Amino acid sequence: MSIQLAVIGVGIMGSDHAKIVVEDLPGAKLQVICDMDKSKAKSVADAHGAQDISTDPEGVILRGDVDAVIISSPDFTHAPLAKACITAGKRVLCEKPLSDSSIECLEVMAAERNSSARYVMLGFMRRFDQSYVEMKAALDNNNLGRALMMHNFHRNVEIPTSDFSASMAISNSAPHEFDVARYVLGTEFASITAFKPHRTDGRVAPVIMVLETVDDQLVTIEINNNATYGYDVRAELVGETGSISINNQAHTRTDIKFSSSTSYDTDWRGRFHDAYVRQNRKFLNFVKTGSFPEIASDCWDGYCAALVAEFGIKALHSGAKHTIRTIPKPALYRTRKGEMA
Repeated sequence: MSIQLAVIGVGIMGSDHAKIVVEDLPGAKLQVICDMDKSKAKSVADAHGAQDISTDPEGVILRGDVDAVIISSPDFTHAPLAKACITAGKRVLCEKPLSDSSIECLEVMAAERNSSARYVMLGFMRRFDQSYVEMKAALDNNNLGRALMMHNFHRNVEIPTSDFSASMAISNSAPHEFDVARYVLGTEFASITAFKPHRTDGRVAPVIMVLETVDDQLVTIEINNNATYGYDVRAELVGETGSISINNQAHTRTDIKFSSSTSYDTDWRGRFHDAYVRQNRKFLNFVKTGSFPEIASDCWDGYCAALVAEFGIKALHSGAKHTIRTIPKPALYRTRKGEMA
């Protein structure tokens, strides 16, 4: 029998998720498209052959013909809808962030702990990207010796909205780096400092963060939301005996008129499409088996990303280093093995 999925929120990511369900998830059925904009829901449903549409996300979660849910609605809805899925006993793939508030993340974690099972898989898809897979494998296989530093930069063509700020670069863009650095290094952050240069054109300036891990490693993160030249995400992991770097993903190089050039994507969708497909396939298996994917992000990871972002914003405004302190990690999140509910 097919797993019947609902997609809640069909902006850019929701539409992409619907397309992946139909084209890349054998054994899945796109049952419901839900969006507050009924015309948008209908357009996406018609494009991908969904069985029904709705404007009521809570009602969709409770439907008997919906086995699991993909949440890609606005950020502020993620935590309430994730809790509704937990209450309904349905697995959910929730786009990042789980919440911008670490306190709200704790509330979602409490709901999972009360249910004695993990229901929420969080959409930090970079863990499934081949570049980061190979980087982590190089470290885990001791090809680089002990990890010393990880350098990351995340550059967008331009800010997504007119009200985007340097603080939002930390809370909205940087969580992908927070999560994948924690994952690759297998550690937690101990402190953060944050800086930004001055731009003369009035546009949002880049933000540079320096984080120390509990294992005395350094992580640098550059978020530049107005890089103009293209979408560019890369990283370098430096060990005691070697390093490994992520290359720009370009299929071709053009050599003409005494020059050589490669191209960049305009946004993240092409660069990380394969990672999204891998992630969503693992989610489907999670729904079928109840076994939480070994490398996927869970609510603990969502909490850590939100907490680091909160301290990062404080560091940016204060100009001082801030210590990062998490709650003790609950037993539910200490294993990567799934639980059957």
